Amino acid sequence: MTSFTYTQASSLADASSKTAAAEAKLIAGGQSLLGAIKLGLAAPEALVDLGGLADLKGIRVNDEVRGAHVVIGAMTTHAAVAASKEVQQAIPALADLAGRIGDRQVRNRGTLGGSLANNDPAACYPAAVLGLGATIYTDRRSIAADDFFLGMFETALQPGEIITSVSFPVPAKAAWQKFKQPASRFSLVGVFVAQTATGVRVAVTGAGAGVFRATALEAALSAKWSPGATMAVSISPAKLNSDLHGSADYRAALIPVLAGRAVAACP
Repeated sequence: MTSFTYTQASSLADASSKTAAAEAKLIAGGQSLLGAIKLGLAAPEALVDLGGLADLKGIRVNDEVRGAHVVIGAMTTHAAVAASKEVQQAIPALADLAGRIGDRQVRNRGTLGGSLANNDPAACYPAAVLGLGATIYTDRRSIAADDFFLGMFETALQPGEIITSVSFPVPAKAAWQKFKQPASRFSLVGVFVAQTATGVRVAVTGAGAGVFRATALEAALSAKWSPGATMAVSISPAKLNSDLHGSADYRAALIPVLAGRAVAACP
């Protein structure tokens, strides 16, 4: 491990000022950042811990004029989302996704906000956020899901900007399917499908440089919501990943299969 200073933030304002004052990084659950430091991929001069900010934790359901939303604090753990009766009732696909992230240790330490800020190209939460058309709230503004994910480990967050919560619209139907890499339990390919107030959305993670919407599948499912409709869609492997776990062609073939399984799994 490299040398760094460690402080706990007492408030959002305190976290923001401490981050701006030095070459500091915010730490949430630490499930990605600490591993990166150990591997020499990150060398922050300081870590500012958000773990003590109770205002960034919790789950609530808002019934608004524009429809019901599940609002989840950025520091809420994956395990808490998976176990939440509110989430299980309102968006069971989101609870299912959270319950299949990593292993128990990761689920009990990792957080929603940390996952989104890190934006690993094979992470699960970005697929739910993009698939449901969620809104990310920070200490400065709100960001629509379609504008948040910019590329591999890249988001619309500005330096020092802190995610405070995420608002998930309650869909008519939604489901998640994940073909995991057995050692890391990240998604080799993961597909989140949803019938939302603005139409069908299909988000794919693990297959490319970052999470993306599969518009051809969205069009097919808008025309006919059935598992068979996805199998008529051909996904181009041109911009997909190839590695020792699977070729781009393999990932391209998996996407419509998993989308079909997700449609079949919708309640």
